[in-house]
Amino acid sequence: MSRVNDVGGQTGFGALEIEADEPPFHADWEARVFALNSVLVRNGVYRLDEFRDTVERLPPAEYLAASYYERWLAAIETLLERRGVSAGD
Repeated sequence: MSRVNDVGGQTGFGALEIEADEPPFHADWEARVFALNSVLVRNGVYRLDEFRDTVERLPPAEYLAASYYERWLAAIETLLERRGVSAGD
């Protein structure tokens, strides 16, 4: 089953634009999401393959409307909720 992010081998998306001198993060919150995910994976809260699968399972409209790190944050929130981890607890 193909997911919204699975566009391998498809045509019609135009040329890939390489951005020179692009910073790794465009905002501080993106760096924090990256760090949070790294810590959670390193501490065994979830595995990297679970994280990737969760990003790829976002509903198509949500996936397409979100930026790269917004997708990461949505996946982290989903995985933590599945494991019963909550900031409000």
